[in-house]
Amino acid sequence: MFLTSPTKGKLTFEETIAEIMEFITGLPTSSYKIIIGSDSQVMKGSTCFITAIIVHRLGKGARYFYRKKTHRKIKSLRQKIFFETALSLEMGGMVAKEFSDRGTTDDFKVEIHIDVGNYGETKDLIREVVGMVTGSGFCARIKPEAFGASSVADRHTK
Repeated sequence: MFLTSPTKGKLTFEETIAEIMEFITGLPTSSYKIIIGSDSQVMKGSTCFITAIIVHRLGKGARYFYRKKTHRKIKSLRQKIFFETALSLEMGGMVAKEFSDRGTTDDFKVEIHIDVGNYGETKDLIREVVGMVTGSGFCARIKPEAFGASSVADRHTK
């Protein structure tokens, strides 16, 4: 699997994890959050899904990496939201496993940002997708706190 870094270009998953660890060890006294979020955009005959990994150095900036995946056209909003959440959970599981393998599990909690909110068409899906995320052991954030999905991932769907 390949991810893209706006500064480093195309990276393997292992290289991405190495970049994240380098960013964190560059200023070890800071606090960090690892955020995963997905968004999608329907295009002509397909749906483009972006899953972003954000390393937020609290109060001091962030770095992010993203994976682009195209899928057959998905018209149902419910299906798209569930697929986005599943992609975020898949990536979150991979990242959490890497941190666990490196013995840094306790230092960083992985947050999953879901592209749903209390206003609009997605409000009826909140309970289900938040349940998916928390049931998988991650902290869930919805709009307006879900910038990983609604801002970072969204930027690359167009």
